[in-house]
Amino acid sequence: MSKRVIRTQDAPAPVGPYNQAIAVSGDLVFVAGQIPLDAGSLEIVGAGDVTRQTQQVMGNLEAILKASGAGFDDVVKTTVFLADMNDFAAMNAVYASFFDEATAPARACVQVSRLPKDVLVEIDCIAVI
Repeated sequence: MSKRVIRTQDAPAPVGPYNQAIAVSGDLVFVAGQIPLDAGSLEIVGAGDVTRQTQQVMGNLEAILKASGAGFDDVVKTTVFLADMNDFAAMNAVYASFFDEATAPARACVQVSRLPKDVLVEIDCIAVI
């Protein structure tokens, strides 16, 4: 895979652990949105706790990426869905621990009216291997 971070001063600089754009070549892996379900029990992890839920979501993404032959270093785009944008800082602190800020993927983060099983966070990603 070839991955190149795109940065320009002609657009706003990122305000978190993401980049303006990533240029890539290779095979694409599209990981479906993950919610904080435990793989064994299929129970929600961290009810009411966005920090714990984000940790579980990132763990689920990591497992799927690994199964595809990829890792977080190969992720080029994520989308974060929050039930409440007031949870952004807590989610972002966990999210940032999984990516090197200098090479972090492009990202969108939106508040939605409701998520499956009434969880607080869902994240999907695209990786290139």
